[in-house]
Amino acid sequence: MTHPMPLHGRRRELRAIEVMLDRARGGHGGALTVAGDAGVGRTALLEAAVRAAGPAFRTIGTTGVPGETGVPYAGLHRLLRPLAAETAQLPPAHRDALGTIMEGAPSAERFVLSTAVCELLSLAARNGPVLCWADDVQWLDRGSLEALAFAARRVQGEPVAVLFATRDDREDADPGGLAGIARLRLGPLGEEASRRVLRDALDAAGGLAGGGDGDLTEEIVDLACGRPLAIRQLAAALTSGQLSGAAPPPRALPPGSSLRALCHRRRLRLPAGARRLVLMAVAEEWLGAATMARAARVDGIGAADLDAARESGLLRFEGDGVAVRDQLVRSSLWADATREERQDAHALLADVLVQDWQRPRRLWHLAAVAGEPDDRLAAELAGAAAASQRAGRYADSWRVWQRAATLTVDHGVRTDRYLAAAGDAWAGGRSRRARAMLRQVRPPTCDGTAAARAALLRGQIEVAAGSPATAVPVLRDAAERLAGSDADAALDALMWASEAADASGDTHGYLEIADRAASLPPAGGARRRLMLAHLGGMAAMVRGRHREAAHRLGTAVRLGADVADPAARVWAALAAFALGDGPRTRALAAEAVASARRLGNAPIESYALLVAGRCEALLGHPPAPIAACHDGLRLARATRLHGHAAEQLATLALTAAFNGDADAAAAHLEPLTGAADRRGLTRAAAFGSWAPACLDLAADRPADAAARLRLPGGCGLAHLPARLFAVPHLVEALVRAGDHDRAADAYARFRGWTDGIGAASAASGTGPAPGRDALSRRCRALLAGCDADAEEHFTEALRLHEAAGAVFDLARTELLFGHRLRRGRRPRAAREHLRAALRIFERYGAVPWSAQARAELRAAGETVAPPPPLAPPPAPERGVGTGAARGPGAAAARGADGFGELTAQQAHIARMVAEGATNREIAARLLLSPRTIDHHLRNVFTRLGIRSRVELARLIR
Repeated sequence: MTHPMPLHGRRRELRAIEVMLDRARGGHGGALTVAGDAGVGRTALLEAAVRAAGPAFRTIGTTGVPGETGVPYAGLHRLLRPLAAETAQLPPAHRDALGTIMEGAPSAERFVLSTAVCELLSLAARNGPVLCWADDVQWLDRGSLEALAFAARRVQGEPVAVLFATRDDREDADPGGLAGIARLRLGPLGEEASRRVLRDALDAAGGLAGGGDGDLTEEIVDLACGRPLAIRQLAAALTSGQLSGAAPPPRALPPGSSLRALCHRRRLRLPAGARRLVLMAVAEEWLGAATMARAARVDGIGAADLDAARESGLLRFEGDGVAVRDQLVRSSLWADATREERQDAHALLADVLVQDWQRPRRLWHLAAVAGEPDDRLAAELAGAAAASQRAGRYADSWRVWQRAATLTVDHGVRTDRYLAAAGDAWAGGRSRRARAMLRQVRPPTCDGTAAARAALLRGQIEVAAGSPATAVPVLRDAAERLAGSDADAALDALMWASEAADASGDTHGYLEIADRAASLPPAGGARRRLMLAHLGGMAAMVRGRHREAAHRLGTAVRLGADVADPAARVWAALAAFALGDGPRTRALAAEAVASARRLGNAPIESYALLVAGRCEALLGHPPAPIAACHDGLRLARATRLHGHAAEQLATLALTAAFNGDADAAAAHLEPLTGAADRRGLTRAAAFGSWAPACLDLAADRPADAAARLRLPGGCGLAHLPARLFAVPHLVEALVRAGDHDRAADAYARFRGWTDGIGAASAASGTGPAPGRDALSRRCRALLAGCDADAEEHFTEALRLHEAAGAVFDLARTELLFGHRLRRGRRPRAAREHLRAALRIFERYGAVPWSAQARAELRAAGETVAPPPPLAPPPAPERGVGTGAARGPGAAAARGADGFGELTAQQAHIARMVAEGATNREIAARLLLSPRTIDHHLRNVFTRLGIRSRVELARLIR
């Protein structure tokens, strides 16, 4: 084995190996098979196991070699060479059996030989534990594999650990000779781990610039599909132009890549019909049964070809459909195909894609065959793309726009079509493709307006998928260019710039953006008035002009009902949240999510889910898993919206911390930390930093919580709104730690905000904010020097919590109230509140908070029953979507009627079906195949006991 680079993203697998090694140290052996695709890191994991074993273990091993697969006992011969001394100590029959192998004339009976290997490992372990490994088991000769597996299944009573590593291109593949041995599937690396592998590879090449972030990193990580070997091979082949950004990123593995060569060899070994089938799948992403049947009639591709393609490991079969295994295989096969083979694949697909809904794809393949610029064909393609765009079928439209652009002669029209391709790729959740299209729209090939529109889209992508601090100047520049010709587009640019400034914690920049928006022409429809009111209201709130803020934000909320645009509804929901209007926040957020889903716009849906989840978490509702966060995290990861994914992780970490669930909070914080630091996601980092302080409070460590949240200038979070929202926790921590003066200073700032906005809201008729008022009252109760004043404020806080539906905040206040009453020598009154707190905490599985409530009850003189076994928390009484079937919390709200039995994926598909989406539309949205959607939908029907989409729609609505 060679010395490997650092191992990233394999904590679970390393832990499994460490457990096996620990058992071997204690005299209890075990065996494990590590299986995975070529290049996924099996050998690196074996090397890590050897390092983990250290000098305390004796390590022996062997490796399968392709040229020796047919040589009897070749692998065992390599393993036995270091064990000559132990072999000499074996009984004669066993010694002779192994001796014939070493002499090159194996003749022993299989059972005798296998028992000899078993006894040899036992002898080797007499002076200490042994680690025996076998790499590339798929190439071991059959006799060696059988003997080693025989021994591995019998080492439980010996200090011997046996590790096998085998290539397995199918997750359901039969382990063959390794049957009965525990199997660990080594999947692809996650995104963050892939980035670290890339940075290591570039550092090893001399610290070349360009390996940290940006389009190049996105392209390599996406293309490598989580295989570290692919990442290193791509990194090693990068040119200086690619590293500087002057040349486009690689589109396939380099020609000398072993992984690319493996794909090529596998395709060449296939029959001619199977080779054509594979290239059809490469060119068309997914082939349904009907398409393959037509191909069989047109081109003679038969069942034998299907079977051969299935065995090759190049394709993924899903029911009656087929697709290429992954993007790495796709790009490698296409790069090595000849021009004639590609043309034949396009021509065959143009012949077999005959359904009306397949027309855009058929035209796309016809255009690929044409090759040369052709304005007539380009116009036909553009018409098909526009139709797909209007129908929200962005997975089709962006590709057709792109093909139309490549066939267009006129530079201006070509630029417009590239822009349309980029916009539709972005709307369909393909940020990498959108960036690639935008690289075609650069001066001097485009005019100023086109360049400004490209900058607007580039900035939007950067906000959600890149670095918001980078997005701010791009969007502000786009706004300046557009202000004279398209005020609506300029305002769009400023709205997204304000979101980027807020995400990066740039309060000064946010205010400048709001001021620039105010200088735009005021005329316009409801959408423009809403955006101007939102920006102006938020800026006024930051500046402490509460009456102006309440008026403007109230206007934005009222206009939210008059606009259909989902992004505008998100901004209206944020305005309602700033005013503390929980019901309208939830309603507007739910409408925004549903609207974005109907339109098929993945980035806006992700943004709406992000805002819905964050607002729901901060409205004080039970900290059960928030459907919006889980849906949003899944969508953000699938569409590579890295900023949105980090925001969802921060919210999930915070809600888990509210509940005192340290394990869940840590699981969300771990991937958040690196992403937030690297991308400058100050808002996400602030909410993530708030979470450990909440865990300290739940664990009854108020001084630690105060230390995390307190800085000389106030609450120690780098994002202004997060600082304000966290003040009630800071006040509680400081009071419980005995620091009343600092607590009073912190509360003064919070009270100025809540009282100012509350009074202005009441004066302008925008409605009360009972949730915020309740927290303010709780702070006043904690700071009250007189028990009577404290009781008055606590009582009013409880009433306001109930009015707001903030159940978990209610329980926290009941606990604090009970504590104050007990210390005031009123145990009977304290017990009433402490019991109420305990009931809520137990209902939602808040174990640390339940423990605090029980301790207080015991101190108040009550005998407390032991805690009940944990049960899943009930669905929230209120939440985003519980009042509207299409909201992101609808799945949670349906627990009583069986909807809660679905997995998160099934629930998401069920909601889209209820909204009228077809299987193919859902497949395009979720980046899955229609066959997979059909499979999930059948499971939904089975679990819910229904038979049709109509019944499902009725159930959800």
